[in-house]
Amino acid sequence: MSLFVVLPVILPFAVATAALGFRDHPLWQNRISVLGAFLHLAACAALFIRVIRGGIQTMQIGDWKAPFGITLAADHLSVVMIMAAAILGAAVALYSRSEIDADLLRSGYHPLLHILLGGVSGAFLTGDLFNLYVWFEVMLMASFGLLVLGRGKEQLDGGVKYVMINLFATLLFLAGVGLLYGMTGTLNLADLHLAVQEVDNQALLAAVAAIFMTAFGIKAGLFPLFFWLPASYHTPPVAVSAIMAGLLTKVGVYALIRLFSLVFIFDVAYTHGLLLVGGVITMFTGVLGAAANNEFRRILSVHIISQVGYMVLGLALFTPLALAGAVFYLLHNMIVKANLFLISGLSARISGAFELKRLGGLYRDHRFVALLFFISAFSLAGFPPLSGFWAKLILVRAGLETGAYGAAAAAVTVGLLTTYSMTKIWGEAFWKPSPARSESAEGGDTAENPDMWMLVPVSGLACLTLLIGLVPGPFLEVAQRAAHELTHPEIYVNAVLGGK
Repeated sequence: MSLFVVLPVILPFAVATAALGFRDHPLWQNRISVLGAFLHLAACAALFIRVIRGGIQTMQIGDWKAPFGITLAADHLSVVMIMAAAILGAAVALYSRSEIDADLLRSGYHPLLHILLGGVSGAFLTGDLFNLYVWFEVMLMASFGLLVLGRGKEQLDGGVKYVMINLFATLLFLAGVGLLYGMTGTLNLADLHLAVQEVDNQALLAAVAAIFMTAFGIKAGLFPLFFWLPASYHTPPVAVSAIMAGLLTKVGVYALIRLFSLVFIFDVAYTHGLLLVGGVITMFTGVLGAAANNEFRRILSVHIISQVGYMVLGLALFTPLALAGAVFYLLHNMIVKANLFLISGLSARISGAFELKRLGGLYRDHRFVALLFFISAFSLAGFPPLSGFWAKLILVRAGLETGAYGAAAAAVTVGLLTTYSMTKIWGEAFWKPSPARSESAEGGDTAENPDMWMLVPVSGLACLTLLIGLVPGPFLEVAQRAAHELTHPEIYVNAVLGGK
């Protein structure tokens, strides 16, 4: 039994409880939140090191042996995801010290943030379907609370859309859980891998797979189930947008990867064929929607959809290289996407707006902010040698090796269209003169400069993006280990069930 497996789940809830005790003391809430976020990062790093050195780590809660008890299991995919989540949690906790005001702190911002981190960590580490459902519910409640925290009209409108469609996804998820349990008598993921092989009614099993695909597709923002996302993510404070953009849809993608590499692999041509079509259409839908928008965070929100398509493409191709590309893409995109939202907050702090027509002159007056945007934006677009280039290159190569030439061409084309969207933001917000400066010769604007609490986390995430791009070898090796475990599910099964 490894206590390191449970610490990433326990710590955020302990921090949330401590922060709640200082509800009327904003300064102490901030201190507790930042300290707790870095303790969570340390716990996740310790688990990451143990998995890298010793392989899959498991814990059976209460010493109830799998498949009868509650199992926590950390493989290479899990620890990549919780490490990225912990990094984003620490970055957002720092950023929040500048952006989140005392009223929002008293409304429960920090407890909700850490409950969200705990729910995400639980989802990545759980070893059974029912507890995956429980952690999804924890995430839904915390994210809805964060989404409507300011109680503005636009926030409430986006929050209602968000929660309604996610509740529908939850109902589908629960229905799928009930059907699968009725067919197999187990919900332990490792045991399900063995049990589904004994199911005679393959048609019903395929229908259950489609139910799970729909439920997780909604949570991931997969076509045509994504319409809740662009209506919601641009409405809350920037720190909330960033943590939601970096984590929530990625948990849906993680669930798809986990189930469709471990449980639903009885008819890959059917299940993964659907995922391939959905992934390609999602890529195009998202990038075209981004091209049609002219508000900083709306463009980024719609781009989340496009990037999810790349991740699902790696799962759909279902080769070791493609799965390694999907894991590498998840790591890259979680960091880059969250950072772009934080950078949108920097630009709004400087210019007072998110609409591109009201932005301008940022390159002239704030070149460091411009550099941070350039690194993240053109990594998202796939410019070499940034992290997005390697992620896209792996997926394109995997598509060519499997003969999926259309999917590979789609990945390249969408990358070019992503460049257009990022260039539009660059031209409007950074390169063109400030609108106020255009009206008065020298400008005379009074701009509020971002402070250290905003610049430090954004700079750190940008440096990490550069590191992944310039030294991709170690990150790719971890992704390849994760892909090896995903394509050899007996490794996970033996670790959880002890060679059953």
